Amino acid sequence: MKRILCFGDSLTWGYDPAKRVRFEEDSRWPCVMQAALGDDYKVIEEGQNGRTIATEDPAEGEKNGLSYIGACLESHTPLDYVIIMLGSNDCKRKFSYSSMDIAGEMQIMLEKVQSYNRYRCNDGFKVILVSPPHFADTIRDSWLGDSFGYENAVKLSKELAPWYKQLADMYGCAFVDAAEHVKASTVDSIHLDSESQRTLGMALAEVIKNT
Repeated sequence: MKRILCFGDSLTWGYDPAKRVRFEEDSRWPCVMQAALGDDYKVIEEGQNGRTIATEDPAEGEKNGLSYIGACLESHTPLDYVIIMLGSNDCKRKFSYSSMDIAGEMQIMLEKVQSYNRYRCNDGFKVILVSPPHFADTIRDSWLGDSFGYENAVKLSKELAPWYKQLADMYGCAFVDAAEHVKASTVDSIHLDSESQRTLGMALAEVIKNT
């Protein structure tokens, strides 16, 4: 059985932008991917609301992905695939990051993940780096708009994919641009609705089949 770790934030956890609760399993992309791949695969959900790539967030608690990824990998080993989709929360106004800064964080995470892969797992798993979907242009009307800095966050979200593609090439990862498959819901301009969750799950299932 092939084991797939899905490491991400609320987009991976399955946050419903309309009801502000977690989607049921039939509408969360890792579970949709599991159903599409079948019983020869085991999909492990590791999404956390508010998770950053490598930044401490005292206002929201323990959200630093870099500080957790090592223990997470060790806990779920053996693995065949690790899917990483992070960066949306790093666009928040309070962090004041540029897209290059966010890419720098991701580079440190990939170094940590691939070092663990090389020296602890004998290059046993494939890393799939996913740049998150763009924020919607309706963010000015979103209840989350202020915390993300409105249009600046939209701009940042649109700049991440080229950086992530470079990093994927540098660190031997497969690359997926989620924005080529899905769009953020106009309900809150950040999260995916159930249809987009399912679309992303099916798209990533195809990536797994062909990677």
